[in-house]
Amino acid sequence: MRLIAKGQEPIELTTWKKANPHGRYQELDNSEQGKSTRRAIRQAAIKEQFGLCAYCCKQIDKTNSNNEHLVSQRAAPNLTVDFANIVASCNTPRRCNQARGSKDLLLTPLMPECETELRYLLSGKVEGKTERASEAIEVLALDTLAIREERKVLVDSLIFGAGITPDDLLPPNEELLNILADDLKQPNYTGQLPAFSPALINIIRQLLVN
Repeated sequence: MRLIAKGQEPIELTTWKKANPHGRYQELDNSEQGKSTRRAIRQAAIKEQFGLCAYCCKQIDKTNSNNEHLVSQRAAPNLTVDFANIVASCNTPRRCNQARGSKDLLLTPLMPECETELRYLLSGKVEGKTERASEAIEVLALDTLAIREERKVLVDSLIFGAGITPDDLLPPNEELLNILADDLKQPNYTGQLPAFSPALINIIRQLLVN
């Protein structure tokens, strides 16, 4: 996960809420205005997430993602059209919101701890450093063999593509790793971050601390 700073809701959502003061998210499907509002919500969430899934941090766009309620619609019907409760999640089968359903999440990407309570390894594996982090990994299916391999391939490409060799990792070449970490925090000209870059930043932090 990567900490998400929620911004202002899109104007389309504000307009719809004024016209439907007691409206719920499911009602957005009832009109073309509602459907376009759902798309605007998703586009705004993707933009503020720099093109990364809120949970697994793979790259997403409007074609392979959907709107996800951090507090489920079932648990909090009064928050269904609250933009502060909505993020963009990938629609990968059996992962992220597709795996979660309506289960509670005690650790979310709106909490700064989401970047410190998960520990990523160069193998692609992710571990929880707290009980709630371990539970989030299980609920969101963030440590399956498939996603481990995805993370490992991209982490390797980011490391070695930056000219860092295994010898630079153990013991760590602090200067090179700090440069790479800083680069990974900067969105490109389209406003996107590299897929799984938060996982690699997490790994770099561990190497530098240890």
